[in-house]
Amino acid sequence: MKPSPSLTHRELVTQPESWRRAARAASGATGLPVPGERVAVTGCGTSWFMAQAYAALREAAGQGETDAFAASEFPRGRTYDRVVAITRSGTTTEVLRLLEASGDTPTLAITGDPKTPVMDAATDTAVLDWADEESVVQTRFATTALAFLRAGLSPSGAAAITEAADEAERALSAPLPSALLAAEQWTFLGQGWRYGLAQEAALKMREAAGAWTEAYPAMEYRHGPVAIAGPGRVVWSFGPLPDGLAADVAATGATLVADGSDPMADLVRAQRLAVAVAESRGLDPDAPRHLTRSVVLSG
Repeated sequence: MKPSPSLTHRELVTQPESWRRAARAASGATGLPVPGERVAVTGCGTSWFMAQAYAALREAAGQGETDAFAASEFPRGRTYDRVVAITRSGTTTEVLRLLEASGDTPTLAITGDPKTPVMDAATDTAVLDWADEESVVQTRFATTALAFLRAGLSPSGAAAITEAADEAERALSAPLPSALLAAEQWTFLGQGWRYGLAQEAALKMREAAGAWTEAYPAMEYRHGPVAIAGPGRVVWSFGPLPDGLAADVAATGATLVADGSDPMADLVRAQRLAVAVAESRGLDPDAPRHLTRSVVLSG
């Protein structure tokens, strides 16, 4: 009998519809940054990488200076017009401490659980409870939070999310190439907002499969990391590669992935790969080593 899909797999395949719902929720949502504000976006782990992606998207859209920090590394001496925190559980200690220390600065917390301390710690909240997860490994909530923020950037943002959701559905049904499944090492690349997604893809491979993965800004790849490329290894680009880099990768014998799909849809494919590699190694993607769903510190 074929084993049942893992919880992580069952959650990640629901992402397209979760994104469409997030795009609708972003219309008229309160607490979202407005053009011209100086904004900081924060989170921990996967949420930090989504913060990086949104910060780059917002600046590229000309909406104002936007920084992204891990909550534990937030520069408390800087002044911002608004702080946006992404926290699936609503219980992560570093995020709660940061929000509670924000003083008069307006704060928006994007969370999956309305029955948690973050509801009182933030000025405004966006509850994406339909995207919450039981799994330790984040997939659906993180990308849905990014879809919500991306949709809120412009009147055309919802249409972009709808297109990404359509592409994600195709990514969920397409077979994974055998060269990706059999590889011994994976390096993910991206430019601009795509770099945050590259970092998240690498994290998924580490969390679920205990795999050797790395992530870099695409233009940095030739400044050292290319040294590990070779046959049986993968270089995966989120978005277009810089001129000449495809030839450089080909010369190493590594497998290059650069299909031009929406980067969020491409991340779904990387999530599928992480689960598949974990299972091929006899690992349970629902029980990653040394991890818990939320980091809650004593004291």
